[in-house]
Amino acid sequence: MTQQQPIAVLGGGSFGTAIANLLAQNGHRVLHWMRDPVQAEAIRTHRENPRYLKGVKVLDGVEPTTDLSAVLNSCALAFVALPSSALRQVLQPVAALLAGKMLVSTTKGIEAQTFKLMSEIIEEVAPQARIGVLSGPNLAKEIAAHTLTATVVASEDEALCREVQEVLHGRTFRVYASADRFGVELGGALKNVYAIIAGMAAALGMGENTKSMLITRALAEMTRFAVHLGANPMTFLGLAGVGDLIVTCSSPKSRNYQVGFALGEGLSLQEAVERLGEVAEGVNTIKVLKAKAEELQVYMPLVAGLHAILFEGRTLDQVIEALMRAEPKTDVDFIPATGF
Repeated sequence: MTQQQPIAVLGGGSFGTAIANLLAQNGHRVLHWMRDPVQAEAIRTHRENPRYLKGVKVLDGVEPTTDLSAVLNSCALAFVALPSSALRQVLQPVAALLAGKMLVSTTKGIEAQTFKLMSEIIEEVAPQARIGVLSGPNLAKEIAAHTLTATVVASEDEALCREVQEVLHGRTFRVYASADRFGVELGGALKNVYAIIAGMAAALGMGENTKSMLITRALAEMTRFAVHLGANPMTFLGLAGVGDLIVTCSSPKSRNYQVGFALGEGLSLQEAVERLGEVAEGVNTIKVLKAKAEELQVYMPLVAGLHAILFEGRTLDQVIEALMRAEPKTDVDFIPATGF
């Protein structure tokens, strides 16, 4: 069905633009919705998204538009690449048009007031929609530059997964499938927090052993939390877990890493976010994640430590020292260690 119909991409940021280009490259007509008419006109006229993907040509098959109702009336499949803070307010007014649509969230975030993931918000707004998520080590600038990339589409709806694989899979972009929508999406949301810590560590010149320790313990911590909420621990051994965590915690192209690096250089949180010029979802996630971990009594020392750095005046050195002094634990929570 989507082969004859255009495919929608909602959101004019870097990832939405990269996905729109991928779809157009695969021969699909793409309706790329964004709120800002100036941005839409710039893309239409110059075939470039100068704010978010400067220097990358937006293919002719991508049609920028600001008419959301018209887009949804024309499409059966939509990739939702909206900031977490805007997703509900954008979709709620057009909820009646979403019934029966395949809606694939690409946003890696958690709603502050409810602790809902993006697909759960979509499900609440549009209970009759078919819902999936897209996650993995997917830096938008590298996707746009045709760097070899893999991602995961996750949904209980197998037909939706196959459809997404068909429209996105190409010469430089491979799409794997998973039935663990919750685990895949939670991995994508949680890793943003740890990327901020990794960026700080890099700016402060900490050693490779230290950075490796931070990433590995971050994986243990996020898996522990996700399993407590019902996710499959094996999901975190894949692209949406360890894969996404590695790239986000090691690449200067990662927005959350950039915020952490700026903090490590001595900037305030506000200055770091302003310098980035885009949404860094990890900043929005840290407060709600710390509160939820405390509510559920899940041990998350790195989350508590980053919260102390951002909002309580602590330093990364102090947080790592506290981590090193903590009581030793087993290496992997889900592998029994006899005698421990």
